[in-house]
Amino acid sequence: MTDYKATLNLPDTEFPMRANLAQREPEMVQRWLDRDVYGQMIARRKAQDAPRFILHDGPPYANGRIHIGHFLNKSLKDFVVKYRNLAGYQAEFVPGWDCHGLPIEHKVDQELGSKKAEMSAVEIRQECRAYADKYVAVQREDFKRALVFADWENPYLTMSHGYEAATVRELGRFFDTGIVYQGLKPVHWDWFSRTALAEAEVEYAAHTTEHVYVKFAFELPDALAAHTGGREAFVVIWTTTPWTLPANLAIALHPELDYVLLANGDEVYVVAEGLRERVLAECRLEGTQVLHTFKGRELVGELGIGKGLAAKHPFIERDSVLLPADYVTLEQGTGCVHTAPGHGQEDFHLGQQFGLDVLCPVDHRGCFIEGLVAGVQGMELADQHVFKANPIIMQHLADTGALLNAVGDKVTIERYPHGWRSKKPVIFRATTQWFIAMEPQSAGKADGLELRQRALEAIDGVTWVPSWGRERIVGMVEGRPDWCISRQRNWGCPITAFTCRSCGDVLASGEVTGHVADLIAEGGADVWFDREPVDLVPKGYVCPNCGAGPEALEKERDILDVWFDSGTSWAAVLEDQLDWGGVADLYLEGSDQHRGWFQSSLLCGVGTRGRSPYRTCLTHGFVNDEHGHKYSKSSPNFEPVDKQINTHGAEVLRWWVAAVDYRGDIAMGPEILKRVSDAYRKVRNTFRFLLGNLADFDPNEHLLPVGELEEIDRWLLHRVATALERTRDSYEEYQFHTIFHTMVQLCTVDLSNVHLDVSKDRMYCEAVDARTRRSAQTAYWLSLHAIVRALAPVLSFTCEELWDYLPHRTGDADSVFLTDFPSAEEWGAWRDDELAATWDELLAVRDDVQKALEEVRVPRKQKQPGQIGSSQEAVVTVTAEGRTLDVLRRYEHELARLFIVSDVTLADGAPPAEAIVAVAAEPSSMDKCPRCWNYWVEQASSEDTVCPRCADVLKGV
Repeated sequence: MTDYKATLNLPDTEFPMRANLAQREPEMVQRWLDRDVYGQMIARRKAQDAPRFILHDGPPYANGRIHIGHFLNKSLKDFVVKYRNLAGYQAEFVPGWDCHGLPIEHKVDQELGSKKAEMSAVEIRQECRAYADKYVAVQREDFKRALVFADWENPYLTMSHGYEAATVRELGRFFDTGIVYQGLKPVHWDWFSRTALAEAEVEYAAHTTEHVYVKFAFELPDALAAHTGGREAFVVIWTTTPWTLPANLAIALHPELDYVLLANGDEVYVVAEGLRERVLAECRLEGTQVLHTFKGRELVGELGIGKGLAAKHPFIERDSVLLPADYVTLEQGTGCVHTAPGHGQEDFHLGQQFGLDVLCPVDHRGCFIEGLVAGVQGMELADQHVFKANPIIMQHLADTGALLNAVGDKVTIERYPHGWRSKKPVIFRATTQWFIAMEPQSAGKADGLELRQRALEAIDGVTWVPSWGRERIVGMVEGRPDWCISRQRNWGCPITAFTCRSCGDVLASGEVTGHVADLIAEGGADVWFDREPVDLVPKGYVCPNCGAGPEALEKERDILDVWFDSGTSWAAVLEDQLDWGGVADLYLEGSDQHRGWFQSSLLCGVGTRGRSPYRTCLTHGFVNDEHGHKYSKSSPNFEPVDKQINTHGAEVLRWWVAAVDYRGDIAMGPEILKRVSDAYRKVRNTFRFLLGNLADFDPNEHLLPVGELEEIDRWLLHRVATALERTRDSYEEYQFHTIFHTMVQLCTVDLSNVHLDVSKDRMYCEAVDARTRRSAQTAYWLSLHAIVRALAPVLSFTCEELWDYLPHRTGDADSVFLTDFPSAEEWGAWRDDELAATWDELLAVRDDVQKALEEVRVPRKQKQPGQIGSSQEAVVTVTAEGRTLDVLRRYEHELARLFIVSDVTLADGAPPAEAIVAVAAEPSSMDKCPRCWNYWVEQASSEDTVCPRCADVLKGV
């Protein structure tokens, strides 16, 4: 028998079936770097004077290898940047790193050990700089390995001289607004790291602590005392921070809440009626009696009127005044709120309203200060850490009869503030800090910049993706306190202010800060720590208040909050480095940045420029494991990103990023990655099959006009056009998961399951130059040439690899990233809705035929005479009526190829209920062609007898 295989046009390509991503991706990365493909991409658009699109990079922290959250974030950004460049924009991407701050300084402290005590601030800063430099280099290589395009040779670093100068200049502009002030206020204090924390540096976790119900003796007014029967009266407070009781100065009640006089033996307790049952249960009180119910105003007066009565502190010779407060609720406690102005925001504001001192007997270590607890009776608290003092205070209260609940009672607070880096529970502690006022009144101004209101107005001018991002940041800006911008560390930008020792004035101005910024631009922020004041102020500068010269000035020792550093990145990068007006088209970060970078950038932009630094703000969720648990080093399925890349390849991880809906938290794990890998393999194999069928196709010679293609090829181009339109819209709307599902559907269903399956016969068996074959090749080439450009932002390695193997037209670029995204002008001519509707009907019938064939098909080795093995052995009778029959008759000559059967007979009749057609299948009476395997030979004279079609083809071979 003749071997006809050599006469067939079988697929032929060197594009490998196995991607071997982990091994081959580094070669592609190096190729891109060697050819400066990113630089060429940007230069090409600059030469075209293309419109700009700037995605501003939120800087990751430079202290370790990247984690999966970094990979997710940078991949999403890379999708955007590559798409925008392909779509005709000049989309530069300057990567950044956050280099200052406590975590780096803490690591350096650990490495230096006792040596640190002998080092100057500048020497410590130099060690911190070296540490940050090390991890900038490490992370830069990690991001390159993730196939991310960026200006890697010119990143922005918050520790670079130019950046530090820009940060300080923005501080000077804030000084000139008049809303920066120094004040003694309670702030989140990380006693472990010994520094103040901004709200964005606080995370919340469960914390178990002692809780106490404490009674404060006081004299009831006569009208209420008449109900007590001569019993001694007490106001009962509840607190989970017994250590703050030495700083108690007041008790707050709500004037409009109902309170009760609760008799317990010879004593009467004042508690809120709505919390009475809870108090009784937790204090294990039985046999109590409600003597009288009254409004809180009878003890504290109306809101804003003045102080009420005075209670006696349980262990300090000091009064605790009763004050009206509208923040008192019935959610927990007793309705009588322990108030220590030195240890809480609401306490502080209430104390300011009524002229109370800001008492804070706790030092930077979280320990009691000896001189400030000297009046405490019966306890040795001096130098005792506050958390260790809790049981001591609790026991003392019990010993003196002031404790109502049991010694040792504890409660778990589910959301207690912890240090973001130290992971230790923090305390509220009043210290002198620098603040940016959210309202001018906080800075002692009658009028001026209403930062909170202006920020809220700016939020409405931003597009939030997802839309709930707006509500999230509005709530945070509405409720946030003044911004504490000072930190008590070495590694950061200085707060460039002075104190005049002659008159005590604090000198903070844009003029002086601008001069310092010029010095920092030359020598870095170390100049502030290394030089004397006389060398830091303009020549001839004197104190504006008293006229003292520079020798009387003392430098501020605090550094700026790192969120101010990164929050001014738009000034350093968008204005200075990119010369682009300071407003980014897009900020893209995790959902935690509503209280972090998004918010600090917004406040800095509004504060000094009167506008938001971003037009669109996109938020993505966090990565969890497959069970919904946080994906961290403690997760059972955890693998470092570098290991995952070495196992799966960065391409598969990027495909996972595209597959997920980033708007919520994102699942990742072995099973998920396996499914994503399978989807990638199917797409890759579809591309490989297309390339194999284009081995003899030259688009410069063989490309046919779209209008002259076979209908099924035009149907395919219509489907591709629909997918491209959806893909383009999805890039524009940042809906990358839609791109994933669209392209998987196109490749596995429209191409693999339909068109490639149906067209194998003409591709393999027709003459090489047969017009029907060139028609399919034209459709394949047009499809692949477009798809590869549309998917390049996501599957960057695969699409660049494909571009190398794809037959090219004269003038095509040598990188897919130096081309254009397929435009509507290009694929618009492929759209044919009427044709698509017709072919959708045909394909629906094809599905029914395939189902019918599956029901009668048996494995080839088990086939008996009269049974069907392959579909090509079958002849089918399709019974239909109405429009369906009309359509089938119109395409009767193509149905056998479409259904991949030997022959099709049409019959007029009603199909079964709810079916499109009725299908009957039986073996063909024809013989099998040994070349094409179709049963098209009427009577074979020998094993070499081929069908008429193959005979014609062979004549031309």
